[in-house]
This record gives sequence, C-alpha cells and structure tokens, in this order.
Amino acid sequence: MDRLVEFKTDDGAVVAVEAAEPVRPGSRLVARGDGTVQAARTFEGALEGVRAAAESALRVFRDGSLRPDGVEIEFGVKLSAETGAIIAKGTAEGHLVVKLTWSPSVAEGPEPTGAS
Repeated sequence: MDRLVEFKTDDGAVVAVEAAEPVRPGSRLVARGDGTVQAARTFEGALEGVRAAAESALRVFRDGSLRPDGVEIEFGVKLSAETGAIIAKGTAEGHLVVKLTWSPSVAEGPEPTGAS
C-alpha cells in the first residue's frame, strides 16, 4: 500500500490522501508505525496555492478579449506532506484543461410567428 499523508482541516477533521512522493529520509515529518505521515500544513493551507492558481487562470480568461459566458478549468492536484498541494502532471508536460463557452445572443423582442 502507498504511504498516506494525513491533513487536518481547520475544524479538526482528518483527511487522508495518498502521498505524491515517498517521504525522504531525514524528513522532519512525524510518521506513525503504519507509514502514515502527519502533514506539516492544514488541508486548507495545502490547497491555498491551488486556489490562487485557479483564481489567476480565471482572471486571464475572463478579462481577455474573448469574454466567454462560462469558464471551466480542470487540473490535477497531488498532495504532499511537505509541500502541500501541487498541480499534477497528467502527461509528460502538465495537466490543464480549459473549456470556454458562449451562449447564443438573444434577440431583443419576440420572434415573428408568421401570418395569421
């Protein structure tokens, strides 16, 4: 079984995740006998960088000349006991999917219904 990292949430709950990488020898993290490691940050703290990245990416697509009605951004996240959350690579390069949507314009007033 892969190593687990336990993150505590701000309200005290515990979230266990698979480690993104093995814990390196000499690490100052606290490990239990079953190989589970206590994370150095809270769960929310670990995700703070990912939230900032998402906000920045949304700003790029919303504020540009394209002006989509909807923006979807998807990226994989790995959690590490030492570094928190990192954007995971899904291929040799990286994993980021962006979907922009536009709704058809609605003409003003009712559509003509034809002759009576």
